[in-house]
Amino acid sequence: MKFIDEAKIYVKAGDGGRGCVSFRREKFVPRGGPDGGDGGHGGNVVIRASLARRTLLDLKYRQHYVAKHGGHGEGAKRTGRDSADVEIVVPVGTMVRDAETGEPLSDLTADGAVFIAARGGMGGRGNARFATATRQVPRFAQPGIPGEERWVTLELKLLADVGVIGLPNVGKSTFVSRVSAARPKIADYPFTTLVPHLGVVQYGAQESFVIADIPGLIEGAHEGHGMGMQFLRHVERSAVLLHLLDISQEPPRSAWQDFTLINRELELFSPAMGKKRQVVAAGKLDLPATRGRLKKVIDTFAQNDIKLFAFSAATGEGVPELLRELISLIPPKRPPAAEGTGANQPEEIAP
Repeated sequence: MKFIDEAKIYVKAGDGGRGCVSFRREKFVPRGGPDGGDGGHGGNVVIRASLARRTLLDLKYRQHYVAKHGGHGEGAKRTGRDSADVEIVVPVGTMVRDAETGEPLSDLTADGAVFIAARGGMGGRGNARFATATRQVPRFAQPGIPGEERWVTLELKLLADVGVIGLPNVGKSTFVSRVSAARPKIADYPFTTLVPHLGVVQYGAQESFVIADIPGLIEGAHEGHGMGMQFLRHVERSAVLLHLLDISQEPPRSAWQDFTLINRELELFSPAMGKKRQVVAAGKLDLPATRGRLKKVIDTFAQNDIKLFAFSAATGEGVPELLRELISLIPPKRPPAAEGTGANQPEEIAP
């Protein structure tokens, strides 16, 4: 299954049915008067969020959603039938925007959340509605009101408590695979992560949270360079960002420069992203190069009032302390991360 996180669709609600112009004609009932019924309501186009969906893939193959019009009114004051709604099911975390203006219309962040993307038209009134003492034979009725129609864009933003960010090949996927059941692709070359991955982290008897791994960021990501810009939206909802660094590279790189580079890209992408709480950690602690440079890097970050954690995803050293710090920063009022998902969900969504 491909990971599709954007879609543009056309929605058209049903028109209201026409009101009826009719007069009662029965034996022994002279001048029965008007008895035209009202038209029925057109169907709505409804977007519903569901935990059963993971991507917007289905909407790539079907882009037009049109509801039926309401039934027309009939004689004997019979009202036309209301049309059924057309339902579009999307993953939880989908943002609905107007395709022309970009205006946010709805943010479906809960299972079962519903948004009426296009409202059906009301049925027209039949001529029986217009009979008065001075107008006893109305020979007109109302047409149905047209249903709403528009193009909307859908953007999927994954719901994760912790978003993992950093340069390519710093060990983000390795860490996620260590602490959760997710199995992202891991290799010794950059950009092995091509799509976001979610994992459920179980810590202790009851504590759990959802972690999201996105492709690595590079300088100029906010301008579309690399792949991270495309998926940065998936950590916008995260309560905490886990910023991973790699200080084992040869030739040595400045960990502080890498840290400021990524944060600059976050601020340029969204000012709110730059203000999110971060936990900074250096991985690959099992490598001699990391241990040899660790103290100097810790001192550099300490001078800027930033606590640097160190861990090894290979051996597990330092991982419990890092998880404890992350859990302490996640707001307690957030809903349980594992609710509605198994410990092994969601798994890798292959490109």
